[in-house]
Amino acid sequence: MNLKEFLLYTKKADEIIFKALADTGFSIPEANVLLSHVLSAQHIWAKRILEQKPEFAVWEVLQPEDFESIYQTNMNLLEEILATKVLTAEVDYQNSTGRFTNTIEEILMHVCNHGTYHRGQLAKMLKLAGYVPPVTDYIMLKRQGLL
Repeated sequence: MNLKEFLLYTKKADEIIFKALADTGFSIPEANVLLSHVLSAQHIWAKRILEQKPEFAVWEVLQPEDFESIYQTNMNLLEEILATKVLTAEVDYQNSTGRFTNTIEEILMHVCNHGTYHRGQLAKMLKLAGYVPPVTDYIMLKRQGLL
């Protein structure tokens, strides 16, 4: 799997888990906090690559009615970055623990992997709340022709 396919997988899997959460009416508060974090992190990383100031803090709790538009903006930015930036270019940035440098490719891999990690947590939250969590495994989406 290359980075373009990993981003496509991330997009499809995110859409599936977002729909499952929306179908609950976003009724699981801790899931809303975690989904806010995922969206904020996507946003922050895209803005770092683009050398722009992020609009959200990493653990900022977003409003459920804004999830979709923030997500679409994030995906548009990440797809634009993938299509137009040199993936080996380095990005200097600072977070709460210090200054760091990573390539755009490393950052995009992290963004995708970060989403995978938290989708698993969101699926567990859905199950604990009495809902059937959706399948977002890469191989299942591949078999279904979604990738």
